[in-house]
Amino acid sequence: MVHSVSKQNFYWGSMLVEIILESVITCPKCGHQETETMPTDACQWFYDCKNCAAILSPKEGDCCVFCSFGTVPCPPIQKNSSICCTP
Repeated sequence: MVHSVSKQNFYWGSMLVEIILESVITCPKCGHQETETMPTDACQWFYDCKNCAAILSPKEGDCCVFCSFGTVPCPPIQKNSSICCTP
């Protein structure tokens, strides 16, 4: 089965940039992995592990759970934006 990754295109000045909207979050407590779609209009500061029910929050210095535990950083970081959410 082929899985297509959810993406979004936007213009950064005159350059077309592609943002990946899916990231695989790995729970640091139990190792469970889950593919999640990242919000484009807000950072996600908490995530409930679907296996062990641990509540994940960003590591110090990271803006969200996707930047801390995901395979792909959040959309603002992918955009190389100087404005990113902070908890």
